[in-house]
Amino acid sequence: METIFNYFETIPSLHRSVILVGGLSFFWILEGVIPFLNFDYKKWKHAFPNLFFTFTTILINFTLAFLLLKTSDWVEASDFGIINWLPKMSLWLYVILGVLFLDFFGAYLAHYTEHKIKPLWMVHLVHHSDHKVDTTTANRHHPLESIVRFSFTLLGVFIVGTPIAIVMLYQSMSLIFTQFTHANIKISPKVDRILSYFIVSPDMHKIHHHYKLPYTDSNYGNIFSIWDRILGTYKEMDREKIVYGVDTFPDEEINSSLKELLKQPFQGYKKPTEIENI
Repeated sequence: METIFNYFETIPSLHRSVILVGGLSFFWILEGVIPFLNFDYKKWKHAFPNLFFTFTTILINFTLAFLLLKTSDWVEASDFGIINWLPKMSLWLYVILGVLFLDFFGAYLAHYTEHKIKPLWMVHLVHHSDHKVDTTTANRHHPLESIVRFSFTLLGVFIVGTPIAIVMLYQSMSLIFTQFTHANIKISPKVDRILSYFIVSPDMHKIHHHYKLPYTDSNYGNIFSIWDRILGTYKEMDREKIVYGVDTFPDEEINSSLKELLKQPFQGYKKPTEIENI
């Protein structure tokens, strides 16, 4: 365990790039083998704006990475943060708790906040306006959202008190999970349900991309499903009835244009429609 811990403490940028490209390629291929929906689309054309936003996300995270390093070094040296205030524990439990709490602040809380604050929802809308959700949708985040997400992760590192090794492990896991949960793959409902008791499963996250409330405002988690379950934001629905996109911005052509997506956060707010009698 200590060897793995030490590896993530010094994980090179090349290896993180391999995780990104390798995961994206793996799920891209898997989508062709066991697709959930048989999309009638040109996959590369659909992927272009999503990959552009993936690149901007990488650029922003890389540029600001020194803040994560400085913060994690400080909390470790100062013995500051939740996991450092707990009684002494084994390394494996220390790592699990670190990743679990980072998942709350860096993913769940950030995501929940983006849905509840109108200006942030308009920024996050770029992600939700994809009508053909697949693994490339995973990092379809407007540059402004990338900054917001990074800020929450930084807050998490400070509050949780995670050393850089746990931060790197969390970010690597987060990357793989977001590619997995957005991938257009179909797995057994029984297997998916079992997975959803522990981690965010593909079907669980697909519900979050349904085009109407209250499903849009549910299942915010990224790695662990525990946060949705204990905080009351977990929902289920028949996966065959899921419709992707956002009903208040229904034009698929506009939502596929990189130029329009970059301008999307600055449009006027429209309240999403809520399904009645569910």
